[in-house]
Amino acid sequence: MQKIQIYESPLGKLTFVSDGLALTGIWFDKQEPLQQILKAPHEVCNLPIFDETRLWFDTYFNGQQPGFIPRLSLIGTTFRQQVWRNLQLIPYGETTSYGTLAKQIGQQLGKNKMSAQAIGGAVGNNPISIIVPCHRVVGTNGTMTGYAGGIWRKEFLLDLEAKNRR
Repeated sequence: MQKIQIYESPLGKLTFVSDGLALTGIWFDKQEPLQQILKAPHEVCNLPIFDETRLWFDTYFNGQQPGFIPRLSLIGTTFRQQVWRNLQLIPYGETTSYGTLAKQIGQQLGKNKMSAQAIGGAVGNNPISIIVPCHRVVGTNGTMTGYAGGIWRKEFLLDLEAKNRR
């Protein structure tokens, strides 16, 4: 049974999801994966992982870089996990493009070419919003493209990081 907890953020409610030991998801209200989780048996509770996650978000939304990452359990295909690992390497306050990510992951996988659309699909299925910073991926010319939480949230997060970058 999945465990959940609600966190009130400047971007609206975030729902933390855990298997009891690690964080398995962070979803904005009304996102489809969250709707499916809420239909299944779940328990609203407090757990040490939720305490850590709240601390991470309190620090982050206060304009500081959290010095830690809560324990994560990213569930997905090998390819998606590779993309999500690469997302975690994008420095705070910086962005990269889908094309750049495609080149990096293509090289890591020993391929001559990698589709930016395939990367976009994996980025768009990131189950742990903000901590796994998919908001730091932009279009090739810096345009704000796709964000499951809404472009306005992506812009908020990038602005927050830009203002507080060290």
